[in-house]
Amino acid sequence: MIPTTAMTVAEGAAAGNRILARPPRDRLDAVFAANDLVALGVLQALVEDGRMRVPEEISLVGFDDIAFAAAAAVPLTSLRQPSATIGRTALRVLLEEAADPELIPRQTVFQPELIIRRSTQRPS
Repeated sequence: MIPTTAMTVAEGAAAGNRILARPPRDRLDAVFAANDLVALGVLQALVEDGRMRVPEEISLVGFDDIAFAAAAAVPLTSLRQPSATIGRTALRVLLEEAADPELIPRQTVFQPELIIRRSTQRPS
């Protein structure tokens, strides 16, 4: 089953609630989420509860830099993927491999860009 947006945000909110359930001395001081939707769910849980301030007590980073990341209650720091370049490269590789079945598959690595917003700060 492919996760829906609501499920992913809900999973992040559940993770945020697990962070809040820990004793204050055992709480995390930073979270790097698998994607922005999970990070936004964590942020939602923390903001609604109010016991942990982002970024003063916990820094939060997502991945993908979706449009909602900048518009969050606390704008979300995120790693932006070069989506257009990934798409063009995938198409080129697909066409090359379709044209030559003997072609040895190769790995391509893309460099993400760190977009710093207000959900992170240096540790104090």
